[in-house]
Amino acid sequence: MSNQEVTTIIATDCGSTTTKAILIEKVGDEYRQLVRGEAPTTVEAPFEDVTKGVLNAIMELEELATEYYKSDAAKGSKYYNQKRTFVANEQILRKTVNSEGIEEGCDIYISTSSAGGGLQMMVFGVVKGMTAESAQRAALGAGAIVMDVLAINDGRLPHEKIERIRALRPDMILIAGETDQAKPKHVIGMSELVKSARPTARLGAGYALPVIYAGNQRAQEDIKKILENDTALSIVPNLRPSLEHENLRPASDKIHDLFMEHVMQQAPGYNKLMKWTDAPIMPTPGAVGLIIKKIGELQNKNVVGVDIGGATTDIFSVFKLEDKEGKQHLKFNRTVSANLGMSYSVSNVLLESGLDDIMRWVPFEMDESELRNGIGNKMIRPTTIPQSKQDLDVEQAIAREALRLSFIQHKAFAVGLKGIQQEKGIADAFSDTDTSDSIINMMELDMLVGSGGVLSHAPLRSQSAHMLVDAFLPEGITELAVDSIFMMPQLGVLSEVDAPGCERAAMEVFDKDCLIHLAMSICPVGKIKEGKEVVKITAELPDGTKLNEWIESNKVIRYDFPYDEEVKFVIEPAKGFDVGAGKGKTVTRNLRGGVVGLIIDTRGRPFKFSKDFKDRVKMLGEWDISKNYVPKSDKDGV
Repeated sequence: MSNQEVTTIIATDCGSTTTKAILIEKVGDEYRQLVRGEAPTTVEAPFEDVTKGVLNAIMELEELATEYYKSDAAKGSKYYNQKRTFVANEQILRKTVNSEGIEEGCDIYISTSSAGGGLQMMVFGVVKGMTAESAQRAALGAGAIVMDVLAINDGRLPHEKIERIRALRPDMILIAGETDQAKPKHVIGMSELVKSARPTARLGAGYALPVIYAGNQRAQEDIKKILENDTALSIVPNLRPSLEHENLRPASDKIHDLFMEHVMQQAPGYNKLMKWTDAPIMPTPGAVGLIIKKIGELQNKNVVGVDIGGATTDIFSVFKLEDKEGKQHLKFNRTVSANLGMSYSVSNVLLESGLDDIMRWVPFEMDESELRNGIGNKMIRPTTIPQSKQDLDVEQAIAREALRLSFIQHKAFAVGLKGIQQEKGIADAFSDTDTSDSIINMMELDMLVGSGGVLSHAPLRSQSAHMLVDAFLPEGITELAVDSIFMMPQLGVLSEVDAPGCERAAMEVFDKDCLIHLAMSICPVGKIKEGKEVVKITAELPDGTKLNEWIESNKVIRYDFPYDEEVKFVIEPAKGFDVGAGKGKTVTRNLRGGVVGLIIDTRGRPFKFSKDFKDRVKMLGEWDISKNYVPKSDKDGV
């Protein structure tokens, strides 16, 4: 790359069904996402070449960009009234000037991919609650879907583990276990299991399955003798060198490298695509994780992000922690709920949550068999969308449960290192019961970001905000936001490109075009009593509305409050309630709103539903902030 600041960036995301492309250009002194194109992904027959879908999506960008530069909004630009060209001779053009003196092409082209089902891995560890959990963190952080976690204490016999390896056919296997001080024993046994299974990869007939060894360093030579001839073995530093330390980066980096070298090269057309890109192609979830981490680092915030899809729900979190010396560092975690989604996995949501937990969110009378049939139809026809308001209510009820269950799994996974507190007994690490506290503290959460069709494309932004509040139960003061058109993966990769202007472009576009600031939520924590006062909020909103009264329990109230104006709030919780400073203690903060505004939730934590059907429907109606809500700008509705 040259030292000159980039001005034109094209980024694509090759999904399992659709390839999305965005055009980012420097407009004046800031970077903006100008247009977006999409086309069907072409990894399967009859095309079997992913680049065809990429070029189709970018050619749509050309048409839309040309139209944009004909508009009054583009007056003053050097491209005004000019035809934009990014593709020629089935190639993506790099920035050049044609014979007519018109600039063509782009400075940077980057891409992410989840086509072909993404990166699917199996993970091995000695102890389920220690090294196996650390190995799982390394795989998830690299953007993988963890198909199964095997450990010596997982209750399965050796032949059952061998059958499991053969049946799943992962793209890659990660083996970890034992500290560097231990005498090698268990990791050798696990490696022999892998050798006995003779696993074949999901993609690419006849090539050796990538296996990464990130365990006891004293066992490396033994591992080589066992696996080197039958697999594509890579050895990296131990990801758990001692009980007190976790070193995930080398294993995560190697997973990504092997994904590029082995897995991506087996998919049709990816060899060609990799030659086009100016940065390595990343798995889509790993790229989303990058941008969530970047928000936490640059804005010094605790952030939780979610991407809810048709088959899986990914949760990302970045929280500030202090080490023993009092130094602050960011802890990043990602989990994949591979059985919780809105189409392909929608029946699993019903199975995991139960019928009653979904029905409690449905604001009208509905026969149970009708709900079951609707869920079954969605699973076998995954591309359908709601056709009526009732269909939409049911879909959003299912989404609340998918998000809630996924977040419970994430909180259980995002814990401190197990096995280091010897006073509890090393045997605790062998237990399935989680003895460590989750690092996810909702009272300290600064921002909650939602993504995925059901959140990004809800008919009203207020519905997206309400789903996030109901599913995640934010506490205290939390900013709610949503990804407008799912461009977080491309921005995640862009933020890592080593070229002048790329990180700045990623963050400016994320803040101005990608992130829709939904609302500021104020949610006091405590046990409510019907008719009792919960919180008093004092502020004067930009539209002249004055807030200066106590709010009773079991309410969800919305006020208009834009993001572009900061307002001083005095938040006084009742005795026994906490909004961040402790029970009964007042908090004074300058806050911003969003397209939905200000949400005050006095339902307590946790809140309870009435068991009576009519009372519950009435309650849901009173909680519905979407009622009588009129969008005031194009951003408010989709």
